Amino acid sequence: MVKKFSARVSKKDRKTVDMSSSISRDLFKLSDEKLLEGARLEEVFLKKILVKDQVRTKFNDSSIKELAENIRVNGLIQPLVLHDDRNGTYTLICGERRFRAMSTLAEMQKCPCFILEGKSSEELMAIQFSENSSREALHYIDRADGIYNYQKATKASERKITAALGISKSEVHRSLLIAKLAKRFREAAKKYNTEKYVLLEFDALERGPVKKEIEKKVLSGEITKRSQLKRILTKGTVVAARKKVVSKKKPALPSGLSANAFLKAMESKTKDMDPETLKLLKNLVNETKDMIDS
Repeated sequence: MVKKFSARVSKKDRKTVDMSSSISRDLFKLSDEKLLEGARLEEVFLKKILVKDQVRTKFNDSSIKELAENIRVNGLIQPLVLHDDRNGTYTLICGERRFRAMSTLAEMQKCPCFILEGKSSEELMAIQFSENSSREALHYIDRADGIYNYQKATKASERKITAALGISKSEVHRSLLIAKLAKRFREAAKKYNTEKYVLLEFDALERGPVKKEIEKKVLSGEITKRSQLKRILTKGTVVAARKKVVSKKKPALPSGLSANAFLKAMESKTKDMDPETLKLLKNLVNETKDMIDS
């Protein structure tokens, strides 16, 4: 359903926007507004905008069409965020859904954009991640990939990523685990909307034939919820990885020597020993007695 907004203002009646007063947390929902300092507002031709790898990779065609209709009727409410490539083109940083929607409108050739200059790749990734992750529709797989890509580009530790992106360390750790899973798991999770804890708990299971069987169910979409995986685990068909308990074997007696003879021989040797050796030998004698008694 198309939302109704106030009537569009003709181009000649539009006012110049002062960037120092227009940029706000409510508009961008970014964790670090300082990254946007120095941005300018201009209208840019869509054909000059380059779309590279973005945080968001999952798009709903019907929602894009609905957004396009809203833009056609009401205009673009929130400008795109671009970075000036200094060669006549601009790289899209934020707003790929809006850009895709506008690209389907034949009458839309250009749109208002906030243009950044001189930003490092790390700063641009932080802006892009923050803007996308603030939206509920961003899939956790895309979020995890965004965090992982940031780590690869910056070589930052989990602690530094937490500070830079404004998210908890536990979320950073879980996201990196998910991002390092095989591509087939990440694609299945997006296709079947699998809960992220299904992937995390499955990844921690001990290798074996049962895990392979569950893998098939995860990849086919038969297991999408944590509760489904838990039901299988509580049945005892799958055992999480655990340390093996190694039982200590009792020391064997010297060949051809009876237990009592061995004890007497040990006690007779204690007369001229130094205190440290004597202590060790007494411990050995006591252990031997315990072995005989048991």
